[in-house]
Amino acid sequence: MLRKYGKLKVLMVEDSKVAIKAISGFLEEVGVQPLIAETGRAAIELYQRELPDIILLDIMLPDIDGFEVAKEVRKLQGKDDWTAIIFLSVMSKDEDLAKGIEAGGDDYLMKPVGRVVLQAKVAAMYRLVRMQRALVKLTEQLNLANHELHRVSMTDGLTGIANRRLFDELLVREWSRCARIQKPLSIVMLDVDHFKEFNDKYGHQAGDECLKMIAKEIAKAVPRGSDLAARYGGEEFVLILGETDAEGARMVANRIRLQVAELKMANEDSPHKYVTVSCGISTVLPSDDKPVEKLVKSADNALYLAKRQGRNTAAYLDYGQGD
Repeated sequence: MLRKYGKLKVLMVEDSKVAIKAISGFLEEVGVQPLIAETGRAAIELYQRELPDIILLDIMLPDIDGFEVAKEVRKLQGKDDWTAIIFLSVMSKDEDLAKGIEAGGDDYLMKPVGRVVLQAKVAAMYRLVRMQRALVKLTEQLNLANHELHRVSMTDGLTGIANRRLFDELLVREWSRCARIQKPLSIVMLDVDHFKEFNDKYGHQAGDECLKMIAKEIAKAVPRGSDLAARYGGEEFVLILGETDAEGARMVANRIRLQVAELKMANEDSPHKYVTVSCGISTVLPSDDKPVEKLVKSADNALYLAKRQGRNTAAYLDYGQGD
């Protein structure tokens, strides 16, 4: 009993009426109603419109030959549209077979085409088409999974903003970019004031919610694609501000500080009676002879200075200060 392939799309490119009738009959026996083109250019148009699974392609055509048709099909097909090409020809030289494969063919049938061989070839190519498309789908799923894995690996699990790993990577890139265009680069370090006391009084779950809310405010302050807000560790956050001078960085830091204060999250053990943040800022014009680590260290030293100045404030140190 013949297997039926009713969903299979087969394009037959043939200019012989006799061959068209014979091959069509063989295909119809397995439930395939072929698309028919009698010239190479008509075949290319039909391919673009119908995206067939298999092409039965005569080499000798009235306009362009089958080799050229195959080459054009391979140029046009997308990554999800692989089509099997079976050449039909009376030519039997090895050179003709090699030329067909080089043009993009997958198999070869000698004319006149017999029913049993044709149907067997169609069945085999149908399996290959399904396997290839399943592989494409699996590859896409794998790529999506890898993309998501990479995203997760660069994201802080609690707050949803960038993590320390992404900060380290982007800082090096931004340093090089700003050095190339001769623009300043600023770092802002932020720390939640009296966070240990907050956790002790309200519990770690409340502490986590506090960090999430602060992270949200920090993320709002860096809308540019070249900037980054990241969780540096614990209750500490950091901003990368490319093409931003010291004054611009101060403005960003103070905006975040005020926005966090306006949240009015209660912290009874703080002198302010609500949650606040302290900020440390440092700016530099990057160059190859300056270590990037010093910028982070200067911002960190500025943060400690802000803490000593009473917290809920922003302090600034030049690059290399506080070493």
